[in-house]
Amino acid sequence: MGKLTYVKSASQLVCMDRGYGPRTGKGMSMLGIIANGSVVIEDGIIVFAGSDALAAQFLSSIQDEVEVIDASGKVVTPGLVDPHTHVIYAGSRENELELRLQGAKYIDILKLGGGILNTARSTKEASEEELIGQSLARLDRFLLHGVTTIEAKSGYGLSVEDELKQLRAARALNDRHSIDVVPTFMGAHAVPDEYIHNPDGYVDLVINEMLPAVAENGLAEYCDVFCEQGVFDNVQSERILKAAGRLGFKLKIHADEIAENFGGAELAAKLGAVSAEHLLKASEEGIRALAKSGTIAVLLPGTALFLMERAADARRMIDEGVAVALSTDCNPGTSPTVSMPFVMNAACLTMRMNPAEVLTASTINAAFAIGRGEEIGSIETGKRGDLVLFDVPNYRQLQYYYGMNLVHTVVKNGRTVVKGGVLVDRYEPAD
Repeated sequence: MGKLTYVKSASQLVCMDRGYGPRTGKGMSMLGIIANGSVVIEDGIIVFAGSDALAAQFLSSIQDEVEVIDASGKVVTPGLVDPHTHVIYAGSRENELELRLQGAKYIDILKLGGGILNTARSTKEASEEELIGQSLARLDRFLLHGVTTIEAKSGYGLSVEDELKQLRAARALNDRHSIDVVPTFMGAHAVPDEYIHNPDGYVDLVINEMLPAVAENGLAEYCDVFCEQGVFDNVQSERILKAAGRLGFKLKIHADEIAENFGGAELAAKLGAVSAEHLLKASEEGIRALAKSGTIAVLLPGTALFLMERAADARRMIDEGVAVALSTDCNPGTSPTVSMPFVMNAACLTMRMNPAEVLTASTINAAFAIGRGEEIGSIETGKRGDLVLFDVPNYRQLQYYYGMNLVHTVVKNGRTVVKGGVLVDRYEPAD
């Protein structure tokens, strides 16, 4: 046998209920908990998950050296998955918080050259290595909060050259950090200053130059667009996403964040998008369309809280059969956080999701939202050995003790990368 890691005696081993595809409805509350459970990982892949007694039998004939991790008194879950981030950027926008506290609205700040356009200017000025260095530090903090896989969007370049720069940085992060990084092209994040009076001209640039360049260089799996009043309307968004689909990109949509009855959820369902994201103002028709299409709703309660807006109607979505995932929306303007545990707390307190649904939304459903549901997101034989040990005896306490980072140990591909709340292994081994 190869390198073995043995996580033993967990108070609760939260395997996630076995099933095919993302979990919906009551299935989001079925966690597949094993009391006094153990996991054995060989060469980064789970080869056993079950009771302590059966683990002892499994290991009894093995002579190889085994790294033992004692999980006594702790909850063990799959590694957390963050399926919506803008983690690659330069600069900060703390002044916008004060503007919003004084009554300014998100779109008003954007129209005045703030918001995304502010960050785009800072990101253009930064070198590729500067972007990588700043983002590596953010990934360290993600890891300390139990996140083992993230999605990373571009969208702070808004030119062919700078969008490619962001996506090359995403590839470098994936190569150099323990966290797996899934890249998404989002050139249609805002209309840059030079196209402010010709937004259709910018749409043409995205379709005719950006998308082909990203595809040619193999820099992204997904294409996303900010389908919203004051940004890209439904017709423009559909043009971009259909062009992306023809080039082989899988589709995502920033939808129904700001304006009522804008139709973003309906468009996501119509195009068969993998996910629709934000959805604070999704209509009842849009929610039903998402359920019918199987499009995953990626909800961002931290963003709603930071914008002082009503959170998405997660209860209606779950009751209608929509698969719900959760994310930090890590970005410098509307959600400057890397804390998935806090987002999980916020999902309970602002969207009335129950603690079991929150775990499902942060693991297996989040994994399916970025096309990784067959590899990560649950503790099953054949999947990657990505685990989090939380310093509580049962999963409900993860949401009861809100605003606290209870991550004790993180295992990524069978390697201990966080131990005792301290980062011990930042990078993947060099080839």
